[in-house]
Amino acid sequence: MNIEASGVPFHLVERVVIVHGYESSPDANWFPWLKGALEAEGIGVAVVPLPSPDDPDKAAWEDAVSSALGLPDATTVVVAHSLGVVTALRVLAQLPEPWELGGIVLVAGFTDPLEALPELDGFLATDVDVERVAANIGVRTVIRSDTDPFVPSAASDDLARRLSARLQVHPEAGHFMAKDGVTRFPALLDVIRPK
Repeated sequence: MNIEASGVPFHLVERVVIVHGYESSPDANWFPWLKGALEAEGIGVAVVPLPSPDDPDKAAWEDAVSSALGLPDATTVVVAHSLGVVTALRVLAQLPEPWELGGIVLVAGFTDPLEALPELDGFLATDVDVERVAANIGVRTVIRSDTDPFVPSAASDDLARRLSARLQVHPEAGHFMAKDGVTRFPALLDVIRPK
């Protein structure tokens, strides 16, 4: 399946909720660029400021995402990065049925503890019912790099499999952070806004 066929129909996207990750913020990495690009197309964007990003609390992060997301619908897309991925998935898993989400794009995503970041083991102690969540989401895409120093390729590949999501691999993009040279992310925009 190509990118053109895998995105949410652009005329349907009205709102995008962006969830950053560990030791990050709404002003970091490619989040401001994506927000500006989407707003230029007339799409409403919320970049969720997660409390204490250097010492994340599971409940506080989930509350922040839940407040920003509200009840999603077919016109809503969630974009999440790194630790924001498992947070967004947990929030979706807690929504009362039935619910619908137009699309989800998960960058450097995972749900299990990471050998490279043992300080997050407590945050990641419980998994999420990814398969059940997937049934309510229209378009599902997982994006990973082949040089991520924190998230093993197998972790993102497993998440894509569990979500029945399209997988994009970006060579040498690290963890998709500014220090990896990723401050713009046109390929991600193309998933949300297929050409």
